[in-house]
Amino acid sequence: MALMRRNPTSVLPTLQSRLNRVFDDILPEIRETADVGLMEWRPVVDTYEKDNSVVVKAELPGVKKEDISINVKNNVLSISGERKHEEDVKEENYYKCERFYGKFQRTFALPDNVDADKVEAKYKDGILEITMPKTEESSTKKIEVK
Repeated sequence: MALMRRNPTSVLPTLQSRLNRVFDDILPEIRETADVGLMEWRPVVDTYEKDNSVVVKAELPGVKKEDISINVKNNVLSISGERKHEEDVKEENYYKCERFYGKFQRTFALPDNVDADKVEAKYKDGILEITMPKTEESSTKKIEVK
């Protein structure tokens, strides 16, 4: 019989998945609610360049326009606000509550060539669109080594 060398770390992924299955089987409801309770609400955001501007689109369903704040300072865009909980259903009547409520804040580093004085924001159907025009970029000058 020949001795075979084994790497002890090779069994860790399967051990982790086995433990996850055990806890999922034993405590599925507790695990489900604990995961939701630990997460904070962070609206999903798309950022991209379009023509001569940088665009940020954020999904903010259920947030009123008055509850959104947008700031640009030192090349950092900050979007904050609050989605308030609906008060028409009493807590004891809930079967499950998975939607997130409360305050949120997202910040994004902006390129140096964004003109902060000309930022525009539109809000329609739960989508916030922020358009930030770019300034004229300085041309790159190639320097010859002598």
